[in-house]
Amino acid sequence: MSIIENAINKLQPADGQGEKLRAENSALQKDGASLIERAVESAAQPQVTPPHAHIDAAEEPTIQSRHENINLAKLKKMGIITPDAERSKIAEEFRLIKRPLLANALGQGAAPIKNGNLIMVTSSLPGEGKSFCSINLAISIALEMDRTVLLVDADVARPRILEYLGLKKDSLGLLDVLRDNKLELADVLIRTNIEKLTILPAGQTYRHATELLASEAMDALLEDMVNRYPDRIIIFDSPPLLSTSEASALATQMGQIVMVVEAEKTPQDAVKEALSRIESCDVIGMLLNKTTSIPGSDYYGYYGS
Repeated sequence: MSIIENAINKLQPADGQGEKLRAENSALQKDGASLIERAVESAAQPQVTPPHAHIDAAEEPTIQSRHENINLAKLKKMGIITPDAERSKIAEEFRLIKRPLLANALGQGAAPIKNGNLIMVTSSLPGEGKSFCSINLAISIALEMDRTVLLVDADVARPRILEYLGLKKDSLGLLDVLRDNKLELADVLIRTNIEKLTILPAGQTYRHATELLASEAMDALLEDMVNRYPDRIIIFDSPPLLSTSEASALATQMGQIVMVVEAEKTPQDAVKEALSRIESCDVIGMLLNKTTSIPGSDYYGYYGS
């Protein structure tokens, strides 16, 4: 039995702050960007704060995360799930894949999982379809009635999420926030025409990206993400494990990892080596991608832990 089959067989899904805050929370909960919005430091009089805005004691100018439209027609051509699409096989497959992940993220699995709502999608080698799977997983979860999703392009060496979604690529993002303590995450988020999906770009390239992802600043950022809105799901599209060191650094802070394996192509030795680099994570799933075993289907996913 292969290591992938072994992984599959082991699957176990794992009142009183005033009118102002009530208005704020109501507005924030409508948008995926609320996941990492900075809490407002309230003064004496109640006010209604616009969605996505933050105010501090110095009354700095309001900054809003921008809105862009994802090219849904492009996604359809790529075989990616879209909100307006009819029932499809790929949509059904990612419904199955997301269920154990959501159960673990919401504390409904076999055992509690620290940072269960932080989910990293990676692969052993480039070209196995991890970004395809990251986007499909994020959109599938965004279609849930009571979930919002933040999709983080953490493949800082070769970011592709904005390109795939048809969004502007000259965007500040994750690395810029980690380097500049005056920059808020809310300043660089991209809200989309998929109502519950927000994007955090990788940001400007930086030679010491690995050190940034392993820094105390990253620890603090992830802790804020997890604790402020624990019902939100955060998907990290990470680099391949055997191509860069960033993925291994990021893996140490994740609650769950989905490892994408290209069917009939990725060497088993590569999978074993990649798995050895993410042993610090207790929940690791295998997603078999691009299998041709199902007639008429280019992509078919399995998930195991």
